[in-house]
This record gives sequence, structure tokens and C-alpha cells, in this order.
Amino acid sequence: MSLPEFWFFVIAFFFVGYFVLEGFDFGVGMLMPILGRHSDAATGEKRRRTVLNTIGPVWDGNEVWLITAGGALFAAFPEWYATLFSGFYLPLLLILVALILRICAIEWRGKIDDPLWRRRCDIGIGIGSWVPAVLWGVAFANIVRGVAIDENKKVTAGFFDLLNPYALLGGATMALVFALHGAVFIALKTSGDVHEDSVKIAARLSVPAVLVGGTFALWTQLAHGKTWTWLLVGVASVALLLVVALTAKVREGWAFVFTSIAIVAVVVLLFASLFPNVMPSSTDAAFDLTIANASSSPYTLKVMTWAAAFAAPVVLGYQAWTYWVFRQRISSDRIPDSIGLTVKS
Repeated sequence: MSLPEFWFFVIAFFFVGYFVLEGFDFGVGMLMPILGRHSDAATGEKRRRTVLNTIGPVWDGNEVWLITAGGALFAAFPEWYATLFSGFYLPLLLILVALILRICAIEWRGKIDDPLWRRRCDIGIGIGSWVPAVLWGVAFANIVRGVAIDENKKVTAGFFDLLNPYALLGGATMALVFALHGAVFIALKTSGDVHEDSVKIAARLSVPAVLVGGTFALWTQLAHGKTWTWLLVGVASVALLLVVALTAKVREGWAFVFTSIAIVAVVVLLFASLFPNVMPSSTDAAFDLTIANASSSPYTLKVMTWAAAFAAPVVLGYQAWTYWVFRQRISSDRIPDSIGLTVKS
């Protein structure tokens, strides 16, 4: 295996980790308003805080996977990075703005003890969860499908060219699967009434996630897949079907395992369908960006490999330790009253 091929697989690994871990973060943000509904305002607030606290210790660590993937992409495949970020500038900018909005909303939500302030922060969390989930699906579907690239490695397609049926289906798949992933994660991390309601939502989401996700995986396979990637389609489909059965039996632990497997299978399917290209041209195959013509020099890749060999185990070990420390379930009756600053009238 050549170093450019190795780093293609490393970048794929980073995105797999990002979508599995950040996927349930997005799902929690999507479902927070639904699970936070209650006739009593104080109880509803505690339910929303319970939902948000399920990702409180880990959400910012999960975002490190995206930063690492972006840095590796820039260093290992500068041509891919340049073409991608120039051609997909608007959707990637919207993702960035939404992520910043979500970060601010999560960090600032508890700073002020005011219902209107918290409501606005909840809106920010919702936008910062829905927008990236959909647009990541749109972006990756377009990368696999191919966009118009000229001889100067410049994307000539416009923003609305990216909103084709296949890409929109990819966006819907990401949103539904992440919402299901988040519902199962909330069920895994909570007890009491929030747990019961999250199990019900997971059961309701499981069927549409199977239908939409299965259709997207099948379309990807038929249009862009290889013979062996049928295995990935099968794995993703079986995993989602098992989630349907497991949520019905309230086996949230195993359900979470299989939502994770489904996400892994779909992301690997996308990268496997792409290989050996990194960004195919929909106008002329001669303008395709490939692993070979988009990579950095062998010396750069060698230095990156040594650096990753030392740093990666430390990062993975620390993140695994974080999940172990915060493994206990939480419930709304253990949530204390708000200690935020009081707004003066």
C-alpha cells in the first residue's frame, strides 16, 4: 500500500469516527425540543437539561475528529482540499456557522437563568444540529456522484447544482439516521421518563430510517459501487433492521451498537465507491482528482505518518477514558435548579 492510499484510508477513518460520535450529538440536539415538552415549565426545563447533559462531557471531544480530518485532508491531499473547499464553499460555510452557533448555544445556555434566553439557545442547538446533519449528507453524496471540474481543478458547478435528488436523499439519510442514533443514545444514557420517551421516539424513527437509508445505500451501490461493496449495503440494511427489532424490545445498548455499525457501513460505502478517486469530475474523467494526482510529496506523508503513530493512541485513549468516566445514566429528578445569572427587568 502506498502512502497516499494509506492516508486516504486514514481520512476515511477520521470521518467514520466523526459521524459515529458526532452523529448522536446531532441527534440529541434534534430531539431536545421534543423530549423536553411537558405541561409543567419547570419539569420541561429539567427534561431538556437531562437530554443535553447526556452529551455534556463528550460533545466537544467528538468535534476533534472533524478538526483532525480537515487537518489531515489539508496536509495529505492539498489539491483535494483546495478543490473541495472552493467548490463547496457555501455548504461548508453553512456547516461551520451552524457548528459555531451550536457551540455558543450549548456553552451559554446555562449562564443566564431566563426562559427566553434558554429558548433562544435551544433554537441555536437545533439549527446547529439539523443543518450540519443534512448538509454533510448533501456534500458527501455530491463528492461520490461527481461535480463539474475543469482542467484547472476548479469546480464550476453552482450551489443549486449540488441540490440534486441523489444528494438530497443523502441529506435526508444523514438526518434520519443521526436522529435515530441520538434517540438510542439518549435511551442508553438516561433513566425515568426521559428514557421511556426516547425509546418510543427511537422506535418511531427506526422504520423511516431503514426505508430512506436503505434506498440511499442501494442507489449508491447501483450507481457508484463495486462488486464487494454489496457487502456494506447488506451490513447497513441488516443493522438498521436489527435496530427496529431491538428498540421494540427496549434493548437500547445493542440498538446503539447497530446504529453505529450502520453509520460505519454507509460511510465506508461512500469512501469505497469513491476510491481511487478523491473527487471525480462529472464532465470529463480526465479532470478527475485521484489519490495519486492530489496527494502531497512522499516526504510530507512520511512525516505525517510518524506524527500520527505517536499522537493517535494518546488521543484515542483519552477519549475512551472520558466515556468510561461518564458512563452512568442520568435522570431529570437529579437535575438541580438553574444557577445562572438573573436578568434584571
